[in-house]
Amino acid sequence: MKKLMLGNEAVARGLYEAGCSFVSSYPGTPSTEITEAVARYREVYAEWAPNEKVAMESAFGACVAGRRSFCGMKHVGLNVAADPLFTISYTGVNAGMIIGVADDAGMHSSQNEQDSRHYARAAKLPMLEPSDSAEAILFVKRAYEISEEFDTPVLLKMCTRVSHSQSLVEESERVCAEKTYEKNPQKYIMMPGNAKRRHPIVEERTRKLVAFAETDCINKLTEGTDHSIGFITSSTSYQYVREVFGDRYPVLKLGMIWPMPEEKIRALAAKVEKLYVVEELDGFIEEHVRNLGIEVCGKELFGNIGEFSQNYIAEKMGVKVPQGIALQEEIPQRPPVMCAGCPHRGLFYTLAKNKITVFGDIGCYTLGAVPPLCALDTTICMGASISGIHGFVKSQEGAADGKTVAVIGDSTFMHSGMTGLVNIAYNASNATVIILDNSITGMTGHQQNPTTGMNLKGDPAAKVDLEALCRACGIARVRVVDPYDLAQTEAAVREELAVAEPSVIISRRPCALLKTVKHPGPIQVNADKCRSCKACMKIGCPAISMKDGKAVIDNTLCTGCGVCTQLCKFGAL
Repeated sequence: MKKLMLGNEAVARGLYEAGCSFVSSYPGTPSTEITEAVARYREVYAEWAPNEKVAMESAFGACVAGRRSFCGMKHVGLNVAADPLFTISYTGVNAGMIIGVADDAGMHSSQNEQDSRHYARAAKLPMLEPSDSAEAILFVKRAYEISEEFDTPVLLKMCTRVSHSQSLVEESERVCAEKTYEKNPQKYIMMPGNAKRRHPIVEERTRKLVAFAETDCINKLTEGTDHSIGFITSSTSYQYVREVFGDRYPVLKLGMIWPMPEEKIRALAAKVEKLYVVEELDGFIEEHVRNLGIEVCGKELFGNIGEFSQNYIAEKMGVKVPQGIALQEEIPQRPPVMCAGCPHRGLFYTLAKNKITVFGDIGCYTLGAVPPLCALDTTICMGASISGIHGFVKSQEGAADGKTVAVIGDSTFMHSGMTGLVNIAYNASNATVIILDNSITGMTGHQQNPTTGMNLKGDPAAKVDLEALCRACGIARVRVVDPYDLAQTEAAVREELAVAEPSVIISRRPCALLKTVKHPGPIQVNADKCRSCKACMKIGCPAISMKDGKAVIDNTLCTGCGVCTQLCKFGAL
């Protein structure tokens, strides 16, 4: 049966059909829906792990046990999992193992634009890269075959456009794929003596994979009718090239992006007058082609910043986009903003009001950086707020005391904040950490985490007690505040900053968008009492605006959180 399916849903379907039994991931846009979709198949065990490193190590354990496994993450999550990645390249697998990574060209929801293909080359692992949903299913199945044939984990690289676009797929039945576990210390215990023997095996595997890349149909050449130019491309860039040029020119589409073929590329270069490489972000394919001694045009024309489009490719190639393909209208910009009723708003208002230096982290609360709050000073990566404030306070001992806090979400704290907090306690930083506990993993679309009391499938699960955990890390001063109560929140922040020892404030209020949260209803405006002071505008709530000099509440957005009413000194709200 044929049906439309998102790229991420197609990956999940491929996992199901290929007999995958174990999935462990950490949510991260644009990869999140793979794991959410695969959790609907009862034959597949699926979970959210506390972070990507744990997910990868868990998936490796499952593959050693003889079950096909998968772990999923976004591109920056692969950084977190890099430690096991490079070593399981040496050990190889028992049953097949796929590592899904989704890049975010254009940084739609990410803090950098790194190119995950470099990890494949550095870790000496094969990487497949589908260009649509149909290929997503096919490549997942092929990845497991490659994994088991060549004794290697396989990287499956998605990107925002392929992950979140729909195309036609054809579903098939699930196959059974299980192996037995056999004890093999020389293969799986990576102490130096064993690792030295495994390294030559990895190099030989790469040579065999290069030969495989020459003959397997996963790398596909479309001959074309006009050989004046030719293209080498992959993933969504392939779709753009085809949409602009159709079948006119020869196109080598690389489904296996590492290792790449050599003879296939030489053969294409020999038959065309000029060769182009079209690829998003870094010149990864281009570098490989140049290393073969082949003249090619790539990044000097297309650049290595941002996401491509049909219009962009056509413009750079000096041609007109075919009718019906080009996007003619300008899409209006929508600046990011915390939702109406967001529990983080009251806290950030308090921090900005008191002119406190704030080390931020990754999550919804990063939006505290935008006007009018402008409450953050840094945001680097998951967990960096807590580690960063330690270095900041220690290096300015005395000068920074009482003026600096770190903010981090409950899910991010479980991901990589705990070790930073242990460091603060162990090395006695005079630092205040604020955990923004909104009872969910918010930014990626409401996934459960170890603090929520439910697992991926919504079943009851062990719930981490944040207060007890912080005390167990060595923090004596731990308190909870309601960020909707501005007076209580400000008092807590001032008191903890005044104390010369480490402390934790837990700002606890569930996300306003959770279905289980009941709201009192929108705030009403008494226009006669409004003095046009705009104090209510200082919190940056999208439900509040000014019209004809008076405050106006959008009843379709307002949740009735009441934070704005605490700012109005005239009783107008």
